[in-house]
Amino acid sequence: MLRNVRLCVVCAVAAALLFLLFAPAPSARAADKPVSFINDVAPILKENCFACHDAKKRSGKYDMTTIEKMLAGGSDGEPIVVGKPDESEFHTLIVTKDERRMPPRDKGEAVPKEKAEIIRRWIAEGAKFDAGLDRKADLVKELRVRWTPPTPPEKYKFASIVNALAFTPDGQSLVVGGHHELLVWSIADAKLTKRIATRAERAYGMAFLPDGKLAVAGGRPGQEGDVRIYDLAAKPKSTKDGVAYLDGVADKAVMLKQLLDADDSVLCLTLSKDGKTLAAGGCDRAVRVWDLSAGLDKVKLEQTVENHADWVLGIAISADGKYLLTAGRDKTAKVWDLKAKESVLTFPDHQNIVYGIAVKPDLSVGYSVGADRQLRTWKPTGEGKQIKATAGHGDEVFKVVAHPSQPLLLTASADKSVRSWDMDKLSNLKTFQGLDDFVYALAISPDGKQVAGGSYDGEIRVWTVADGALVKGFNASPGIASKAAAAPAKK
Repeated sequence: MLRNVRLCVVCAVAAALLFLLFAPAPSARAADKPVSFINDVAPILKENCFACHDAKKRSGKYDMTTIEKMLAGGSDGEPIVVGKPDESEFHTLIVTKDERRMPPRDKGEAVPKEKAEIIRRWIAEGAKFDAGLDRKADLVKELRVRWTPPTPPEKYKFASIVNALAFTPDGQSLVVGGHHELLVWSIADAKLTKRIATRAERAYGMAFLPDGKLAVAGGRPGQEGDVRIYDLAAKPKSTKDGVAYLDGVADKAVMLKQLLDADDSVLCLTLSKDGKTLAAGGCDRAVRVWDLSAGLDKVKLEQTVENHADWVLGIAISADGKYLLTAGRDKTAKVWDLKAKESVLTFPDHQNIVYGIAVKPDLSVGYSVGADRQLRTWKPTGEGKQIKATAGHGDEVFKVVAHPSQPLLLTASADKSVRSWDMDKLSNLKTFQGLDDFVYALAISPDGKQVAGGSYDGEIRVWTVADGALVKGFNASPGIASKAAAAPAKK
């Protein structure tokens, strides 16, 4: 079942479902309208061909990611005979029923008949390319530039997974990732106060900068990824029923800076304690590190760290800003020396997906959690040996966050709970309950007094760290009724 697969698969499948649910139905293209290569043909190639015929894999020595290379063909020669689709392997290999079919049978389903017909028509019409299209341009990027994000629905038909959330600097509100938008909810009365439209379908990581601006990592699974800086205090485009609407796609006063444009989702984000270093990692296995010390106008990409063999799922920076700690789908946690620009150590003891990572302020202990359901401690220097491993959660553990001022850790799990731990003894102190689904998102308030968790079914719960008491519960998907009971009145 969907709920039992790994986090990465959950997100990918959920994203596809959300696209089908929320995307407007495409209008039928008139039969007499010429086929556009970039609008009609290229999306089919990206969906069915680029995975094997990109610049890295070049199956059959064939790279299809630029027009120039696509026309040149591979080991079998030129693939297109202009005006003759039945003599063009570009088309015949898609529709053939023999073993040479593309995509190969062991790689996926055949190209749907209606899409194969578009390619046939394009070749029959002369295999023409759209005016102004650079034949050397990367087609993936060309498609991305031309894509327009949908307008978020006023009311969601189905709850949106909460993959990321953050307390505002004043601790009074929560910013929650929605479907192509960021949602700001007042904690005291559980009311939606702002909606910020975004290009990214999902937000996976958030961090408020010292000046109050919000850094967000996200993307569209398998399509694009980004890191952007937003000003949530910018003037709204409109206001309706007490909710301010901001345009984080085209309004430069809202979306202040784009730091990264990647080919797939960016899954994690962290900010150094002094607010001068920002780092993010994701599906391309790389971690980018930016220097923010000179302000947004002079942000500098300091280095790109390629230290994992698979997706980077968790990230942290040591309190002194010298070391980067990462968690990966390659079943390892790693430490990187930011100054020396070299790998320090690899911690392999989880022997399963490592989702989250944290570090003690004095760098004496590293903390990691993963699909093995364990919270593990280890030396982030020297040989990186394990210190201790403890169970407690009854299912996979997705997040671990260090408390900003106390020797505490907080974790979030597929067992539907958030837990607090003694950072030194690794003993379970409190179990925060009230969520009924996988808990994917976790955040601690700036003053350290409250913790918030967000789950697969869109539900949010806010508790006090000290005693685990419920502060507020609500569903962060506009229009979806919450399962939460009202918080008890204060005496």
